[in-house]
Amino acid sequence: MPQYIPEPPYTHGTPRRIGVLLVNLGTPDAPDAPSLRRYLKQFLSDPRVVEIPRAIWWLILNLIILNTRPAKSAAKYAKVWLKEGGSPLRYWTEQQAIGLAERLGADGGEPVEVAWGMRYGNPSIESAILQLRNAGCDRILLMPMYPQYAASTTASSMDAVADTFRRLRNVPGLRTIRNFHDHPAFIAALAGKVRTFWAEHGMPDKLVMSFHGVPRYTRDKGDPYHCECHKTGRLLAEALGLQREQWQVSFQSLFGRAEWIKPYTEPTLRELAKAGVGKVHVMCPGFPADCLETIEEIGMEVRDAYLEDGGGEYAFIPCLNADPAWLDALALMAREHLVGWREPVWNGAAKDAETQEGTVQAAAAAALGAAA
Repeated sequence: MPQYIPEPPYTHGTPRRIGVLLVNLGTPDAPDAPSLRRYLKQFLSDPRVVEIPRAIWWLILNLIILNTRPAKSAAKYAKVWLKEGGSPLRYWTEQQAIGLAERLGADGGEPVEVAWGMRYGNPSIESAILQLRNAGCDRILLMPMYPQYAASTTASSMDAVADTFRRLRNVPGLRTIRNFHDHPAFIAALAGKVRTFWAEHGMPDKLVMSFHGVPRYTRDKGDPYHCECHKTGRLLAEALGLQREQWQVSFQSLFGRAEWIKPYTEPTLRELAKAGVGKVHVMCPGFPADCLETIEEIGMEVRDAYLEDGGGEYAFIPCLNADPAWLDALALMAREHLVGWREPVWNGAAKDAETQEGTVQAAAAAALGAAA
């Protein structure tokens, strides 16, 4: 028999609400080896992330990786950990959820409940869904914070939602934003961020747009991530009015020995340095929030590699984080996907009448034997 999560208390006639769930990849609880071991075990045990036969991968993961990598990763996290807020990804995801809630709460439309969760680590996707359910939400809009769809990110987050739904008796309605790599408001927010940075630091000789890498076999088997990254890069370059020689797409965060989609970011920056490109700016349009992979890898490791090979001026353009234009874009995308669910103009008096009607319904339900 399935072990269902107990349903929250319910009173007949209680108005049902709409929930919006922001989901990001995840983060350890602390920048120490035990926290990293727990986090990496959950992350790297996901078959969406590592497509290697389970028995072989179990041995590699548990006998090698989890005994060697946590301490090294913890040292990297310690470099970027915020004194107030902890993990940068956790901090910025929470700020984005707050900003989205503020905008949806001020636009005159039907009130919504906004929650956020992580695919790996805490707060979990399950805890966020239960938060929405306990607030009376019977419809949920899932907003994965991955602009470009990939099975290892977007689909994996959908898996986590489905895993929770399997344990619910009263399952909410669900809508999902699959991707937003080419959404005009997203591209405009990115372009605005770059222009603001350039207004202070000047234009570079080359703008490198670095996306998170994935194994090449995922592209060969039909994952659209590679294509969507290139489309984001092209649209952003067009929005900035750049010529083709002024920008380049690359891919970072390689793992393991398999070939990943190319070109790789660090070798690309080394090549630019050796070619005499004197001023380079790097940004990460696949990350709406700064995290270890942007701050430490791109902001530190790749910078050092560029300078080591004779590069000139290097700068990392921060991610969108809580940029107002980005929060406006988030709210716009939410409204677009809530059409038919959410009343665009909220009538409080009508809702009061609905509540009174609910009281009548409650009495009728009690007459039929309902507990409440």
